[in-house]
Amino acid sequence: MEPEEFDSDVLRQFVLAFKKGKLKPIVKSQPVPKNNKGPVKVVVGKTFDTIVMDPKNDVLIEFYAPWCGHCKKLEPVYNELGKKYKNEKNLIIAKMDATANDVTNDHYKVEGFPTIYFAPKDKKNNPIKYEGERDLEHLSRFIEEHATKLSRTKEEL
Repeated sequence: MEPEEFDSDVLRQFVLAFKKGKLKPIVKSQPVPKNNKGPVKVVVGKTFDTIVMDPKNDVLIEFYAPWCGHCKKLEPVYNELGKKYKNEKNLIIAKMDATANDVTNDHYKVEGFPTIYFAPKDKKNNPIKYEGERDLEHLSRFIEEHATKLSRTKEEL
């Protein structure tokens, strides 16, 4: 509730709207990025559902904190990962500042930084938490293992 004026009528209207299920939750969110064309997509509170929960794409999402040393160390590796898979039409490599944005789905628990989940396109409410080494090889292997559809690479031919 974010009223400009607060009195008993405003409170009564709020409670009635709540009971009828007509309230929209207030989501903490940074502004939606104007340009989100890089190899790693930036997700904010307002775009979590449209990017991460999109049933057309697999999504690898990193939840980070700007002040986190492990996150800073991971950033160049994660950018390389994004570049490696940038031509995959059904795979998005994404990141979200979890200190400035609400995660709008309870299946994505962030208890430390960085936290990385793989959200298969057909199992958005059952994401797979990444627990391995934070290097290009292990993250790539994790994606290859869980991706629902990857195009064949030259290395496989």
